[in-house]
Amino acid sequence: MELNILWLYHDVMDLYGDRGNIQTLKYRCEKRNIQFNLETCGLNEHTDYKQFDLIFMGGGADKEQKILANDLISKKQGLQDALQQGTIFLLICGGYQLFGQYYTDANGNKIPGLAFYDYYTTAPQNKKRCVGNVLIQANLDDEIIEICGFENHGGQTENVKTPLGKVIVGHGNQYKHQFEGFYNGQVIGTYIHGPLLPKNAKLSDFIIKKALTRRYGKVTLIPLDDTFENNAFKMITERMKKT
Repeated sequence: MELNILWLYHDVMDLYGDRGNIQTLKYRCEKRNIQFNLETCGLNEHTDYKQFDLIFMGGGADKEQKILANDLISKKQGLQDALQQGTIFLLICGGYQLFGQYYTDANGNKIPGLAFYDYYTTAPQNKKRCVGNVLIQANLDDEIIEICGFENHGGQTENVKTPLGKVIVGHGNQYKHQFEGFYNGQVIGTYIHGPLLPKNAKLSDFIIKKALTRRYGKVTLIPLDDTFENNAFKMITERMKKT
């Protein structure tokens, strides 16, 4: 069994330790003897996107999003083909924003997105940022889990019809909002950094299983000893709920 992953803009969109998400997926696959195949695709590069089980894109600031915006649009048809073939997507912060209609930065510059989904993002003139620890309750294909991490974004994402989860602590898609992220059964978009996956073992395995199912059908993952991960999650979330 093997898992084929593509990391989009690995050298540009790697804010707040997003590389740790790839390392976590690799670790959890190799512990189960699942072959982990990672490829990257950066500026002015193209590949057959639909050959991958999972495509990952991390976060970046306004400067990085402007740099790659036109290049990302040039990849649109290939990414659309991957979506139609059932490839799973994990999108963090800037990656999440750019799969929507557009992102308007604090200076009023409108950066076009891929427009795969109806949501859009604007940076408010009041300069209020969504910063701090975040904890959400997510519904992942009828499995309810908590996901924790850290958010730091000025962009306010609106018109999200299928959010990833309900905010317990933190802001979410907008300043002091009720909901965080986006999930439609195939694409997970979120503002949660930290990085996202090392402390969230359940979410990590959900993503691995979801991606493998595309290629192999129903998959059962061998349980791992997640004592360390679960203790970290428990300590952090208990501290969040007390503040």
